[in-house]
Amino acid sequence: MAAAGTAGHVLPALAVADELRRRGALVTVIGGDRAEVQLVREARFPLQRIPAAGLDRRNPLRAGRALLRSGAGVIAAARALRRARCDVVLGSGGYSAGIVGAAAILLRLPLVLTEADSHLGLANRILARHARCVCLAFPIAGARGGRFVVTGRPLPAAPIAREQARAQLGCVEGQPFVVIFGGSLGSARINAAALAARAPLAGAGARVLHIAGAREYAQLARGLGEDRQGSGYELRELLEPQALSLALSAADLVVCRAGGSVLEVAAHGAPMILVPYPHAAADHQRANAARIAAAGAAVVIEDRELSGERLAQAVLELLGDRKRLAGMAAAARSLGRTDAAALIAQEVEAAAAATGGRRR
Repeated sequence: MAAAGTAGHVLPALAVADELRRRGALVTVIGGDRAEVQLVREARFPLQRIPAAGLDRRNPLRAGRALLRSGAGVIAAARALRRARCDVVLGSGGYSAGIVGAAAILLRLPLVLTEADSHLGLANRILARHARCVCLAFPIAGARGGRFVVTGRPLPAAPIAREQARAQLGCVEGQPFVVIFGGSLGSARINAAALAARAPLAGAGARVLHIAGAREYAQLARGLGEDRQGSGYELRELLEPQALSLALSAADLVVCRAGGSVLEVAAHGAPMILVPYPHAAADHQRANAARIAAAGAAVVIEDRELSGERLAQAVLELLGDRKRLAGMAAAARSLGRTDAAALIAQEVEAAAAATGGRRR
């Protein structure tokens, strides 16, 4: 399994790895030196690290260096696949998956791909013609039939009943619970707006869990001091998957970016305010947000329009309309799937079986 990058890329891949392990497979993860190092270790899978670097399309010099590094990565990945005596390779998107996928093609190993967004990323576009199956989180125009199958996004942790989640978190009866996050690294724009919206949300009696991300948490925590907890507001750096799932299960409303994690939020039945990251590759976050909003599960605020005042207004407007929130929650549940990891694991097993199982 090729899994690298941020927690948002790695955790869904590890959910599939867990499912494969439960079915009796031996899983080796190949990645680089980012979030996967800690996350794979915590999940108790072996990690083979290879040289890898993202392709900077705005800087030719950096792009050239990345290509050279990628060439070395393909050689290292091929060696790792041979050492692990792999029967099948699963690529979870991103540049590391592109490198490992290229090695799988050279070794004539069956390849299965996953795509978390509403368009095929560069690596997956290149590799798709060689893959036995491409598992899509969203339906994608032109990617239908044959090797393409819509499986949804694997969940790092399964949702639980809202009442049970609220009880575990000590939510007060009738008190709205809002979760705000910007990914494992965090979003400066969302963090600033969340802090500026604290007072009006507290004044309306809302409870807010603000997950700031690794990049800005320390600075925000120092600035807030003892105020980082209390008066219905809690600032956290990150939550491990089970804790985040618990919070999403209990949430009346979630404010977040619009990466592939929107389907994880949807599977928990949480209405959303989405703030697409404007510099995402191929503007895919805006496309993701448009799909969720068109289904009735989200309100979209453009990044340039986000402020504390705008965020507080949108949150309070939705919290004040319980009927609309209930409809958004139902729409979210219709979009999210809880069986994605099992469906992808089935495709991996089928790819291995199609070549006779053991290629040793």
